[in-house]
Amino acid sequence: MTISQFHPKEQAALTQLASQYSSVFVTGAGGFLGKAICERLIAAGIEVTGFARGDYPELVQLGVKMISGDIADKQAIHQALTGCDLVFHVASKAGVWGDKASYYRPNVEGCDNIISGCLANNLNSLVYTSTPSVTFDGKDEAGIDESEPYASRYLNFYGESKALAEQKVIAANSQALRTVSLRPHLIWGPNDPHLVPRVLDRARRKRLKLVGKQDKLVDTIYVDNAAYAHILAAVELSKPESRCAGNCYFLSNDEPITMAAMLNKILACADLPAVTQRVPASLAYGIGAFLETIYGLLGKQQEPIMTRFVAKQLSTSHYFDISAAKRDLGYRPLTSIDEGMKQLTAWINHQSR
Repeated sequence: MTISQFHPKEQAALTQLASQYSSVFVTGAGGFLGKAICERLIAAGIEVTGFARGDYPELVQLGVKMISGDIADKQAIHQALTGCDLVFHVASKAGVWGDKASYYRPNVEGCDNIISGCLANNLNSLVYTSTPSVTFDGKDEAGIDESEPYASRYLNFYGESKALAEQKVIAANSQALRTVSLRPHLIWGPNDPHLVPRVLDRARRKRLKLVGKQDKLVDTIYVDNAAYAHILAAVELSKPESRCAGNCYFLSNDEPITMAAMLNKILACADLPAVTQRVPASLAYGIGAFLETIYGLLGKQQEPIMTRFVAKQLSTSHYFDISAAKRDLGYRPLTSIDEGMKQLTAWINHQSR
């Protein structure tokens, strides 16, 4: 992969990044977004150290120095950060099901280790991947911006743990360590191991349904746009008078779309019929609450088919005012939803061969 394969604006950002940083550390390097960031850094000629729990030979082949470890292992993180001058902290435990410790250990303690490791190694720039879930309390989020407060209650430990971690990152911003927190919403695209496979699997098993009588608008973000925004944030952090240091930013494709329309665009990429069946929002929420109780009593680790969080996510608005990211980071989506769907179709067709 070479830098010429990317959009001219992304090439310019990567060239600028390479002039400021020589050795970059990426947590969650083997994940969907982490890998996309690594690919861009390597293409720009930057030395990349990736940190992840598993083995990723494709990243090693790409040129990434991979370190296998647990982000909650403070000593391992401090040692791995030696010699780096920029961190993309992308790793986290995502999902909607699990006990408090399973989320707090990687997401909160892991974040503490990254911050202390940066300071111990005199590393002065940290780009943190957060989530819009930090503000979600089960109600509509229609065009909100970063002035929206953190949720007063959370429907799962993911949002709660990410909110705590984000606050730690923002509080850590100083002359010694410049930090920024990014909140991409519903990342999708080729190589997606989460959203797209889940949608297609449920559709094929006739288990995909719309929730609620009214279609609500949601924001999504194509993976290349999310990676590009992270590069822009790192470039801005490198400036003496950085506009983004100490701030958080919502990120999206800036194309609010109904959940039904988005799901059906994904289904069309795999030549699957559109989803039309609906269940009432109150029924979905009640089923989610019931299943969470039963699964909790039985100690089941498997995620229920419905949870309170998922019911609320699917029946409420989630779109954001990204004016701050445009102003401070210079971010504009480079790939539209429709252009991204063409790439997704090609990937799905390739996977099915």
